[in-house]
Amino acid sequence: HGKENVDSRHNRGRGGDTTRFHTVNVAQPVRFSRKCPTGWHHYEGTASCYRVYLNGENYWDAVQTCQRVNGSLATFTADQELRFILAQEWDLEEKTFVRKDQHRFWVGYQYVITNRNHSLEGHWEVAYKGSSEVFLPPDPIFVTAMSEKENVLCAQLQCFYLPALRRHGLHSWYAENCYEKSSFLCKRSQTCVDIKDNIVDEGYYFTPKGNDPCLSCTCHNGEPEMCVAALCERPQGCQQYRKDPKECCKFTCLDP
Repeated sequence: HGKENVDSRHNRGRGGDTTRFHTVNVAQPVRFSRKCPTGWHHYEGTASCYRVYLNGENYWDAVQTCQRVNGSLATFTADQELRFILAQEWDLEEKTFVRKDQHRFWVGYQYVITNRNHSLEGHWEVAYKGSSEVFLPPDPIFVTAMSEKENVLCAQLQCFYLPALRRHGLHSWYAENCYEKSSFLCKRSQTCVDIKDNIVDEGYYFTPKGNDPCLSCTCHNGEPEMCVAALCERPQGCQQYRKDPKECCKFTCLDP
């Protein structure tokens, strides 16, 4: 795409009229690094965004909070995705930890009890109708005393705070009373985010985050496509100026 005009020359045409020629930069590939709203972590492998919410909520309230941001409680399709989650430095506070070196999040699984013997036999299920590719966790750790009427527990993923433990991917799965309050992990599809950090719906025009506020693209499957750039004339009567990084063709004159 073309940048601001960098050179102007005046030649005389045959009729004596002045003809202006503009030299512009050769088109360069455009790279877009932001595909998630602020506060979310992007994973290319699943084209998804992830965010930890610290406000302690029970499982059902956490489900609704994730739905309000067009997501769901996180489930995982492969070990690589889970390793990505475990390796992240989430913005956490110590008060959210069960212990200072670990923390737990609600995630999108439920443990259904099928036999109430000493081991509480049962199986994991995805808590919502999702992809058949979602893998199920191993047998969980039980920490909650259950009443005879309960036959469903909810999943907590325990991560570790220390970087050395995170790098090794150490984690545990817990089956917890669904009405306990806990932090939780939401997951949503990657999305188009404009230069002012607004989320853009499918098919709409927008200016993506980057170095060019004069770029206009179409949002398609969370990616900016069919991008077109505008060219800006230099501001008239101003020798030194600064371009606004977020407004197309808007300048501030720096002359005395």
